[in-house]
Amino acid sequence: MGDLPFERMEREVFVRQQAATSPKFGSDPTQRPITELLEYGIVNIDKPSGPTSHQISAFVQKILHVNKSGHSGTLDPKVTGILAVAIGKATRISQSLLTAGKEYICLMHLHDTFNQMQLQSIIKEQFIGKIKQLPPIKSAVKRQVRFRKIYYIEILEIKGQDVLFRVGCQAGTYIRKLCHDIGQAMGCGAHMAELRRTKAGPFNESTELCTLQDLTDAYHYYKEEGDESHLRKLIHPTEFGASHLPKIWIVDSAVNSLCNGASLKAPGVAKVESDIQVGELAAVLTLKGELVAVGETLMISKEMISSQRGVVLRSSQVFMPPGIYPKIDKPSSPQA
Repeated sequence: MGDLPFERMEREVFVRQQAATSPKFGSDPTQRPITELLEYGIVNIDKPSGPTSHQISAFVQKILHVNKSGHSGTLDPKVTGILAVAIGKATRISQSLLTAGKEYICLMHLHDTFNQMQLQSIIKEQFIGKIKQLPPIKSAVKRQVRFRKIYYIEILEIKGQDVLFRVGCQAGTYIRKLCHDIGQAMGCGAHMAELRRTKAGPFNESTELCTLQDLTDAYHYYKEEGDESHLRKLIHPTEFGASHLPKIWIVDSAVNSLCNGASLKAPGVAKVESDIQVGELAAVLTLKGELVAVGETLMISKEMISSQRGVVLRSSQVFMPPGIYPKIDKPSSPQA
């Protein structure tokens, strides 16, 4: 079974400074009350065939009685599977999920009989790694050739002219076009018959995947019977939506500055994951694991723990509001 790039990477944690976090400020994301999860969480919906992704997001909003929702990347109406829907104040985390790797199970129908060995060879030689794609005529992006990465393709079953395969790919890859291009390379043509998304970043079929009916039932138990256990299982803390990103933990005294839009500077770093490169999107967390911000890194991991000064990360999205952690006025204290 294939793995997306972030799943393959085993990261160490480098400690810059030994630091403790005060219990007076913030809280462990896994211990948030259900009322907070309903305003700051993500649900892993098993999208059925028929409705659009936007409609599913609107259904979730209505079921949970929240005023905002956003999904992890559009699926065509007939496509089923993983659609992570962020709710309330968590909707902006959808941007990090949009760019995350995806996995699909696809049923491709070739238009003539074919040689299985030839198919295996063509897929391996022409469709693994960096490929060129011209988006379909009906697509949400400008129709021009662009490069996309295919991480793996595994043929699961072949029956007649039907091929069932699993594919892991970069966000924005059109599987319908992939099937068409494989058919062209085979010389007989092909089309996508069915498609199901099985991974979207950290969300997969094992991370409390639920139907809209499951969510409706869980909300009913919560509101009508006072039993929040079912709903709590289905709503992930916002932080889970950034769990595929490399991580930087910061000291308590650096948190509030970031919440006010400041860049993260080296003295505020407590520890970092290894193998972070310049220009990567990374998650900034408190020592309790709360998501403070997401931004672009300006140093590699080793520089983050060795530099005495300098900007480590420039925030593109701030998730934690100011005032949860104390404002530090002393110039000698670690600053963000």
